[in-house]
Amino acid sequence: MDDKLSTLTTTLDAASDRMRSGRHAADRIWPTGFGALDPAIGGGLRSGSLVLLAGPAGLGKTTFALQVCRNVVRLGRPILYFSYEHEAEDLLAKLVSLEAGELDDSDQARLSAIQEAFDALEGGTIEQRLDGVPYANQALGVVRDYSPLLFVHRSTGSSTGLAAIRDAAEAVQRESGVMPLIVVDYLQKVHVPHAPAEEEERSTVVVEGLKDLAIDLSAPVLAVVAADKVGMEPGRRMRLNHLRGSSALAYEADIVMVLNSKFDIVARHHLTYDLGNAERFREWAVVTVEKNRFGRSLELEYRKRFDQGRFETTGRRISEQLVDERVFME
Repeated sequence: MDDKLSTLTTTLDAASDRMRSGRHAADRIWPTGFGALDPAIGGGLRSGSLVLLAGPAGLGKTTFALQVCRNVVRLGRPILYFSYEHEAEDLLAKLVSLEAGELDDSDQARLSAIQEAFDALEGGTIEQRLDGVPYANQALGVVRDYSPLLFVHRSTGSSTGLAAIRDAAEAVQRESGVMPLIVVDYLQKVHVPHAPAEEEERSTVVVEGLKDLAIDLSAPVLAVVAADKVGMEPGRRMRLNHLRGSSALAYEADIVMVLNSKFDIVARHHLTYDLGNAERFREWAVVTVEKNRFGRSLELEYRKRFDQGRFETTGRRISEQLVDERVFME
């Protein structure tokens, strides 16, 4: 019999074996570590599922995805991060900054200071370079502890396609003994051999391939997604229909999350009657779960700490009214 074809009896037997052996269903759930989000999406990212993360430029899509990676590896589970736009050393600096920010009660650790230390012309070990940044060396020690589980693939749009993603995931599984959470940053950069001329068709090929890969490998896939030109226009809140290849993305994905700045999308009356809200709202990002096969759609907010390369992970429901046309009040 074809190895892709089986009766439901086979599935029942496999489920029975898993339950008898004590392997819990939680092994198939990968918590993101973001409060209020995990309960809403069934506990976290689910093996075999495709999750998309979108948002305007500068809203922290890579920061959010990398922070999910950090939260997962700290649980002792492997990550495979396909980086199409960022050098591995830049990601390392962000992680050190994130950890320093978590440790620093004085609120003095800064991503900019850590990046300057990495880029300094004078010689010295990484520890010596970071010595003047509050909590940076303690943070580096934390990163060292989980670094063996975080695999970064320097990817290119001209060569890193779906086959390369599959091969690398299987290589990580052989090395770590566990299929990793696969993160693709970002989807529209994935190489498509003999690519169709239309970008929407290329996005369709990639998103269908990533969904198949998630199911075949029984791995969660988190992919960052770019917006089309309309979604990037000033005065417009980014929605699912603004993503490049939106029809295929909406159909194939199990979960779609869209980031927006709270200041840009809160209703005007929240600003008119309390001018102090303007600055407060700038500090928060709204994560809208626009599609959720494991629950319902909802809107959460997280405080941005981009000066430390992170979000605060204590999320909360939004009490204010949001609008689709952005509100600008300079």
